[in-house]
Order: sequence, then structure tokens, then C-alpha cells
Amino acid sequence: MGFIDEIKARAKENKKVIVLPETEDARTYKAAEQVLKEGTAELILVGSVEQVEKMGAGYDLSGAKIVDPATCDKTESYIDKLVELRQKKGMTKEQATDLLMNNFLYYGVMMVKMGDADGMVSGACHSTADTLRPCLQIQKTKPGTKLVSAFFVMVVPDCEYGENGTFIFSDAGLEQNPDPEKLAAIAATSAESFRTLVQAEPKIAMISHSTKGSAKHPDVDKVVEATRIAKEEHPELMLDGELQADAAIVPEIGESKAPGSTVAGHANVLCFPDLDAGNNGYKLVQRLAKAEAYGPITQGIAKPVNDLSRGCSAEDIAGVVAITVVQAQAE
Repeated sequence: MGFIDEIKARAKENKKVIVLPETEDARTYKAAEQVLKEGTAELILVGSVEQVEKMGAGYDLSGAKIVDPATCDKTESYIDKLVELRQKKGMTKEQATDLLMNNFLYYGVMMVKMGDADGMVSGACHSTADTLRPCLQIQKTKPGTKLVSAFFVMVVPDCEYGENGTFIFSDAGLEQNPDPEKLAAIAATSAESFRTLVQAEPKIAMISHSTKGSAKHPDVDKVVEATRIAKEEHPELMLDGELQADAAIVPEIGESKAPGSTVAGHANVLCFPDLDAGNNGYKLVQRLAKAEAYGPITQGIAKPVNDLSRGCSAEDIAGVVAITVVQAQAE
């Protein structure tokens, strides 16, 4: 059974309520039909009944709940709560009303915030910034977590590296240029995400263009310092750096470049030094190795709200819905 099949099987065991707010996109309906057929989640579609019935014509959406912000009896409480949460930023009731009535991503996040849903999946037709902005403004970070970051689950076919070809690449979707403290925090949160989703022991490599001092540069110094902080704050983790990508995942190269390291050559969590490296790294592996890429999946949020690539398929959406359910189960 492959990674996403295992995730879906786990999702079915304890279904959660997931919001799909992008009811203007046909892929949402195709994905919703698949999710409902597979039984991996309870679904809420945000929009008017007329819009959903028109856009979703031809898809079996029986079992999905349609919530229209204009008529839902909970909208007023969402408006009041949003004003309370954002009043220090000058949010008025009029502004909150306009936002929730016209931006369904905000409405979906408020449903999660108020406990009427367990998670949300969006981004098929919105940028990462548009998808995560309401999440970062409304949701709080998970207790004990220093920041919100994003990762991709990479499933590489016929691959002997990582956890049977499965990896987490982070941060590959959100944090542009983390300092050593943030990079260490991303590594620790990524380890937790790996345990939750892959159910295996994380082996975290702090990725650099240098391995154990082979190059000198401030960028290398950042990774070295992040490794030191992560080891100090999380001595229980199997983590090492700085490591080049080949030294991180290929046993013989790891043994050659970083002899004695318990991570080198065996890493399944790759913590990249910045977003340029992480984002391009996942895209290259996805395209050149024909890997399945699920994400960007957010981590460090009180309740899961996950992004999609705008080039995603309906099957991708269904997969991320199942991942979101499993994250919600872990909460």
C-alpha cells in the first residue's frame, strides 16, 4: 500500500470535517465527489446553494454540507469573533462582514477557528499568500511551536532512499529565509509531522552546499548554527548537519563525507536552508523523478489549514484532504 493509500485508510478510521471554500473551481467538485465516495472526510462546501448546484452539476455531492455565508445562522458570530481577533489591527464590523461575505477562504478559516470544522484545504485557484493569510491572521500557533512553516511530502517511485522513497522537504512553501532559530524550529516541527504522517522515525538532515566544513560561507554558518540549536533544544531527535543532499540520502556518500554520522546517508526529512532551495528542490524531484508531491502542508498551526498548488488535480485535492484529516486526528 502506497503512502497516500495508507493516509486515506487512516482518515476513514476517524473522519473529520474539512472545509472546501473554492466552490468557483470545477476541481473542487470532482475532488469532493472522490472524497465522499472514498469516505475519507465529511465535507463542507462554502457558497450559495445555487452556485454549488450549478458548478457541481454532474457530480455526486450527496453527503456534503453546503454553507452559504449569506444565510447561515452562525455568520453573525463569526463576524463578531473576527472583529474581536483583529480589533487591534483596526478591524470594524463592516469590514469583517464584507470580508466573510465575499472571501470564502476567511469564512472557512473562521469555521475551523470556531470549532465547526476540523480543517480546511484551499489554494487550487488562490495563491499561497491568499490561502495562508487568513490562517495566519485568525489561527494561533500550536502550543509549543515557535512558527508556522510548510512542507511537501515527496513520494519517489522505485526509490531505495528515505523511508522507502518517502521524504518530507521543508520549508518548501512559506518561510523565505529563516534565521538559525527558525530553521531549528522548522526541523523540529518537521520531525513531528513526519511521525504523524509517515509513522516512522524521522532522520533529519540540515541541508547545505557544504558537508561538515567542506565550504566556508555565511550561508553555511547559518545551517551549522541551526543544527547546534536543534540538537541542544531537541536532543531526542536523530538530526545532523550541515550535509549536502547526496551525503544526506546516499549511504556510501554519507559514509564518505560524514563518517560516524547516524543521519548521513539515511535522511528522510530534508530541512532546506531557505525557500529557494526547498521549493525548487521539490519541483525538480517531482518532475524529474516523477514523484508524487503533496503540499505545501502547513505545520505549527493550532488546527490544520492546508494549501494546494494552483496546478493541482482533483486527485491531489482529495489526497491533501486525507492528509488534513490525519493531521486533525493528531490534534
